Formats: sequence, C-alpha cells, structure tokens
Amino acid sequence: MAAFIDVEVSYALPSKQELIKVRVAEGATVRDAIEASGVLVKHPDIELDGRNKVGVFAKLTRLDTTLRDRDRVEIYRPLIADPKAVRKKRAEEGKAMKKGGGPAEE
Repeated sequence: MAAFIDVEVSYALPSKQELIKVRVAEGATVRDAIEASGVLVKHPDIELDGRNKVGVFAKLTRLDTTLRDRDRVEIYRPLIADPKAVRKKRAEEGKAMKKGGGPAEE
C-alpha cells in the first residue's frame, strides 16, 4: 500500500490568496503537488517553466524537489518593479525634501 503525505499549495494574488490542501504520494515533487492542486487550471497565467518561481516555506526551490509531509509549496508572482530601483528613487526624492518633511525651497 502506497504512503501519502499532506501538503499545501499557495498562490497569492493582489486581492486574495489561494491555499489548496492536497494529498500526494510519498516521494512527490513540488511540480507533482502543484499539478495535483488544480491551481494551474484555475490560473492559466502561471508559467512554472517561465516567469513564476516556486518555494517551500519561503525558500526558493526547484520543481523537482521532493516534498515532506506538511510542506507548504508557494508559487511566486513576478515582481512588478525592481525593489532596488524603487529604493533608489525614494532616496533621490528624499534628498529634495528639506528638514521637517516639507517641500524644499528653490
């Protein structure tokens, strides 16, 4: 008799989070769990071999990683903006501000 493990597959959208519990065979991979969850059918914009990265408990991992019981598989959406560029822009804008937070006088 084959042994099974329980895992969760998570995919967060800006307005809500999908959290799907699935039971897969022991030795299943990240890809197996994602496919078993049905999230790819519900969200056809997910590209596992393209722009979407995956992880287990917030740690990036590969699709062929073997899962353990009670793992949480996470599918990450691509970033809209580069965080470094956003911080740099904020810092540049901050230099134009006078002490006290009001607009700088010309």
